This record gives sequence, C-alpha cells and structure tokens, in this order.
Amino acid sequence: MKKFTITALLANKSGVLTRISGLFARRGFNIDSISACATEDDEYSRITLVLDGDEHILDQLIKQLDKLIDVKKIACASEKDSVFRELCLVKVKAEAEKRAQLIEIKEIYKAKIVDLSPDSMILEITGEPNKLDGFINVIEPYGILEMARTGVTALSRGDKCIKDLVDYNDLI
Repeated sequence: MKKFTITALLANKSGVLTRISGLFARRGFNIDSISACATEDDEYSRITLVLDGDEHILDQLIKQLDKLIDVKKIACASEKDSVFRELCLVKVKAEAEKRAQLIEIKEIYKAKIVDLSPDSMILEITGEPNKLDGFINVIEPYGILEMARTGVTALSRGDKCIKDLVDYNDLI
C-alpha cells in the first residue's frame, strides 16, 4: 500500500464534495485526508485527497472521479514535482514548569503560540505532513488536550497548472 495525493478542479456548486466522498464510500475506500477550497476562478473549487492503495486502486478511483460531470480536471500529485502543506492546531497542557520546554520545541519546529492560558497553550504549525507528525510525537508526552488538522493541500511546482491539463496522466 502506498499513499497517493489526488488534486482535482470541480464545479464550484453545492453537493459536489458530497458526491465525491460518496463515491469513495460506496467503493469501500477510506480518505486519509481531504481539503477543499475556492480557487482563483469563481467557477471552480479545488479538492486535494490523500488515500492509501496501489496503482490499480488509484487508476480505478481516478476513472470513477473522471465520470462525474462536476469534476473538470484531475491530477495525481507527485512528491518530486509538487509542494504539500498542512496546518495543525494543537492544544497542549502547559503548566508553568513545562512552558520553557514547550517553547523550545516550538522554536525547533517553527511553530507559533496562538493562545496561552494558565494551564494550556495552542500551538500552530504548518508544513509537510511528516513534519507535523514528528511535532505531534514530540509534544504528545506533555498532554495533548485537543488537535485539529486541515488535511493536505498540494500544488504543482513550476508553471504547470491543473487547469491546463488534458488528463491526469500529465502529472504522473
């Protein structure tokens, strides 16, 4: 099993994301991460999906997505030709005697303190998913109270744009 990141341009209208997630559910595939947003063009939304599978599963899902009328373009983001980012907010226990250690960890990972209370702090970190995983592993012993991750988002490096693609094979 391998992780694949699929990016797609969709018609910017209600119900499209529901139809896409339903397609995955009907076929018994789990979505590891999903991120959706508006684009520079009001007609389109961008979706980034991360899933586990093999080449056959990837091919089948892309073919199924391509059949949906609201899916305009699809690409499989490659690790060498794309930039991947994710945002994470973590509320961690931060008693006075542990704060200095947490601030030191925050500096190493280039995280930010976005809220501080007498017994906790909320840290914000952005970066590649494996960087966030590492950060979470390091602060876990301090006591994570709550956590929220946005899901992975990706863009192709250079002048390639998904809207210019003929089909998803152009980015594989």
